[in-house]
Parts: sequence; C-alpha cells; structure tokens
Amino acid sequence: MQIEVTRDVIAQLKAAARQAHPHECCGILYGEGRQITHAQPARNVHPTPDTHFEIDPQALIDVHRAARAGGPQVLGYYHSHPESAPHPSRTDQEMATGDRRIWAIIGMNEVMFWLDDPAGFQALSYEIVAA
Repeated sequence: MQIEVTRDVIAQLKAAARQAHPHECCGILYGEGRQITHAQPARNVHPTPDTHFEIDPQALIDVHRAARAGGPQVLGYYHSHPESAPHPSRTDQEMATGDRRIWAIIGMNEVMFWLDDPAGFQALSYEIVAA
C-alpha cells in the first residue's frame, strides 16, 4: 500500500524528533483516505521517555472524540527512535493493536511509515506531496 504525506508533515516529524532528543517524541497523524496532511505533537508520558513512548491518554481521548464529531480524521500515530533506525522495535510490536492505523517512526533523520496490521507491522511506501 502506498500513502501520500505532505512535505510539511515530513519536516515537522523530523523537527519534533530533533527537539525531543534524547527522548522519544510522539503525536497523532491526521488526514483523509491515504494522505497524511497534519501531525499534532503530544506529550510523551512514559516514565522512561528515552527508550519508550506513551501518548498522553487525554490527548488520545480528545482527538478521537473530535474526529467522531466531524473533526480531522486520525490516520495514525508517530514516535521517534532517538538512537536507532526507524523500524518497529520489539516494544512497538508488543504494543501494537492490529488496528490498521499508520505508524510513522523517525530515526536517524529518516521517516518510515508502517501499517499496524493484525499480522504484524507492514512497511508502507510513500510519496511526498505539496501541502
């Protein structure tokens, strides 16, 4: 499956990872269909943010409630791997729900996108498009 991601979102994800370093950044991805048009940072509330992430639960409640009310649609989530490649870690795999949402992982100044599939993460190809 191929998705589209705006140039601004790619830049925002890389900037968020640099700013959060040495901790993991995290947030929510919005868009329509297979196009990611916006990324919203969220607070990483995990007690060990240098190696793990947990999106602030209240932020998740708020964005899903807004989406149900007609607001921007949540396509997935993002987080960074400050010291490793942008591939799902063992922890990521254990935390995955198989909900078919998109995960963006930022690592080593590279962004990769993954589908959280019930059979495990699947790499997604993507095209960068104008906003």
